[in-house]
Amino acid sequence: MAGTIEQKLAAQGIVLHQPASPVANYVGFVRTGNLLIVSGQVCVDAEGKLIAKGKLGAGVTVEQGNAAARGCAINLLAQIKAALGDLDKVVRVVRLGGFVNSAPDFLDGPKVLNGASDLMVAVFGDKGRHARTTVGVSSLPGDAAVEVEGIFEVS
Repeated sequence: MAGTIEQKLAAQGIVLHQPASPVANYVGFVRTGNLLIVSGQVCVDAEGKLIAKGKLGAGVTVEQGNAAARGCAINLLAQIKAALGDLDKVVRVVRLGGFVNSAPDFLDGPKVLNGASDLMVAVFGDKGRHARTTVGVSSLPGDAAVEVEGIFEVS
């Protein structure tokens, strides 16, 4: 039976898929003590297709970027489920780090990353409120529009 968090996801039409395998020399997550650090997740859907490709402010809209960041958050949750077996073991979302593939004059990275932050709060409530960094970058793997990493306190 699905836990409380997965029920909240299902109510939003979200079913977690098998997380993507790392594409280089790293692992998808590392647990140390009560912290789970999840590697950066690009904005791919369950079929591995990019949700948004290219640069924000140069072909990709804030709305598309926001949806891409939400997709990254779903991928973070899939990694957490693979690590713990149960999303209800998340005690708190500690920090999200977001990377936005940006045109040089694009200034709305925080609005883009709200797609990930809003999902964490929607499913975890107050435990989903977190510290966050948003960084505009000149490129991301596969020309993904957004990548998000996370640190989670777990039981």
